[in-house]
Amino acid sequence: MNTLNVVGIDVSAQTLSAAIQRSRGGVAVATFANQGQGHRQLLKWATKGGRCARVCLEATGSYSLGLALALHRHPKVEVMVVNPKAIKNYGGAMMQRAKTDEMDAQLILDYGQRMPFVAWQPPNDQTLKLQAITRRIVQLKTERTRELNRLHAYSFRGNASDVVGRDLQVHIRQVERRLVHLEQKALELVEAAPVLHTAFQRLLSIPGIGQATALRVLAEVLVLPKDLKVGQWVAHAGLDPRPHTSGTSVQKQSRISKAGNKYLRTALYMSALVALQRQIHIKAFYEKLIRAGKKPIKAVVAVMRKLVHTIFGVLKHNQDFVGEKFYKMAG
Repeated sequence: MNTLNVVGIDVSAQTLSAAIQRSRGGVAVATFANQGQGHRQLLKWATKGGRCARVCLEATGSYSLGLALALHRHPKVEVMVVNPKAIKNYGGAMMQRAKTDEMDAQLILDYGQRMPFVAWQPPNDQTLKLQAITRRIVQLKTERTRELNRLHAYSFRGNASDVVGRDLQVHIRQVERRLVHLEQKALELVEAAPVLHTAFQRLLSIPGIGQATALRVLAEVLVLPKDLKVGQWVAHAGLDPRPHTSGTSVQKQSRISKAGNKYLRTALYMSALVALQRQIHIKAFYEKLIRAGKKPIKAVVAVMRKLVHTIFGVLKHNQDFVGEKFYKMAG
């Protein structure tokens, strides 16, 4: 790219704050709507005069995905999608003292200028569709739980209205019908795509991962870049340990970062609980940690991390789960 503009974008649900370093000139900032028309305006602004652009933006889930896809499709644009944790740590290293959207955009621009550029590769359409369906299923299950809790609490009111109670019941049944419909659509999508179907069957071989969980896990891990290592998968799930020490006086216990994919992390938590009851090697690993003095919740988190390693292995090598390998891998 000869005449290259460099752009940093801070992404939120409604707006895009962008900072640009033009090939001939200083830094300029602008704000665009985070939707189709706003994306087109940003692309025109970034490539003004027919120049090429290299764009750096934070990964913010569904808020950044549409923009990243629009940028990737443009013939004059290269895009890099960065983990927000990396940007945050970079801002700390640069001693950023204030925080506004414009300042964040300029920080991301600076990051994109100084750090090695890694071009983002979008996932295939089938995987994106599967992810959209499974995330919607999670939302509806959350809504169903809320409505069930409301119905339970409402039943204890002495002056409860039958109208409200029936309305809650009707809504719960509607949500359950929609869940069945969406899960069927997800299965049809997987059955129609050979790559998805093969990976789906491998996941089902892992104890603790049933049909619904396999769909969720598949949708989240297949969007990851192919060159990521298993440790990066662990970090993506937010299961990487975060030590908290300073000199000799501060020696707090490490905790998981939780700076990752909440959809994947919650699916792994339920899978770990089920696997502990159903698979002797996984249970043996858990009990070994307990005997070593680990608290139960930390032992469960360790099982979750090993499940990430297992998922990575069965998909990479296209092999079913083997309990002995799980225990050997656990050490």
